[in-house]
Amino acid sequence: MKRIGMLTSGGDCQALNATMRGIVKGVCNVYDEVELYGFEEGYKGLIYGNYRMLTGRDFSGILTKGGTILGSSRQAFKQMRVPDEKGLDKVEAMKQTYHKLRLDCLVILGGNGTQKTANLLREEGLNILHMPKTIDNDIYGTDMTFGFQSAVDIATNCIDCIHTTAASHGRVFIVEVMGHKVGQLTLHAGIAGGADIILIPEIPYDIDKICEAIDKRNKQKKGFTILAVAEGAIPKKRADMSKKELKEFMKTYPYPAVSYEIADEISRHTGTEVRVTVPGHTQRGGSPCPYDRVLSTRLGAAAAQAIVEEDYGYMIGIVNGETTRVPLEKSAGKLKFVDPDSSIIKEAKMIGISFGD
Repeated sequence: MKRIGMLTSGGDCQALNATMRGIVKGVCNVYDEVELYGFEEGYKGLIYGNYRMLTGRDFSGILTKGGTILGSSRQAFKQMRVPDEKGLDKVEAMKQTYHKLRLDCLVILGGNGTQKTANLLREEGLNILHMPKTIDNDIYGTDMTFGFQSAVDIATNCIDCIHTTAASHGRVFIVEVMGHKVGQLTLHAGIAGGADIILIPEIPYDIDKICEAIDKRNKQKKGFTILAVAEGAIPKKRADMSKKELKEFMKTYPYPAVSYEIADEISRHTGTEVRVTVPGHTQRGGSPCPYDRVLSTRLGAAAAQAIVEEDYGYMIGIVNGETTRVPLEKSAGKLKFVDPDSSIIKEAKMIGISFGD
């Protein structure tokens, strides 16, 4: 008998269900008797003992289903050691739930914050496996996270759709792409969508360089310019600010997002009409793309193999096309940024894409 707990934490994405399906199919293919405990709304379910018993049937037909059948919530890692409003010790509560159900292991699907709490639970003596979920592809130790490619497809489609209206009206269009502090999603969608200017957090931009790139296109009679802008893009004038200084600055920031600041500055510098499009949470929605279905199935099967071998304390990642077990203590708390000197940046610049630097 194997008793396995699972939860999905943080923001949702398209391939959470596909990954859980891979885990369950792999385990049930080996063991005749498996008890599956699905904790509802992420760590909240583990803290307060909200779970439901699952069977293999619950995971049938969900390969193509986006979101998560378990529900999710954000539980900040910084607050995990802080008692709740009733004085409950959250970490102790999670451990008690785990031991009360006599779980053999807990499989946790989530991004960076989720992973830090997963590592905390590992340090507390629980058998933990972490599955790298995020549309940002910013988890250290794995080449790819599930959800990323699906989000790239959606953001790319948005840029594709902007092309015709931008060309028809001869305007400058900004498409703001998700990604938090990392520019992986914007970089890939920008290249795939044929953006003329790509702005990512790792390469602080100079508004004068952006306007020069737009002027150059106008002189070449291109007629329009499309910018793919990461939500975390930052100008050079603020790149050296400390976290405290930046926090103070943002208290009086007059724009809803950086894309609107860039649009305003472009308009003032060039006199060009600028439009902003924000696809937002559509990038997290819909069915997982074929790439993510394959990746999630492989990662799920690899996690099942780790459970069979009772080898815990790892993130199940993929490196150079092969699934691998990455020790949680080596991955947790680290972000995987875009290297400004990487070949993909150099190749993008080679074909004329500006990064505002």
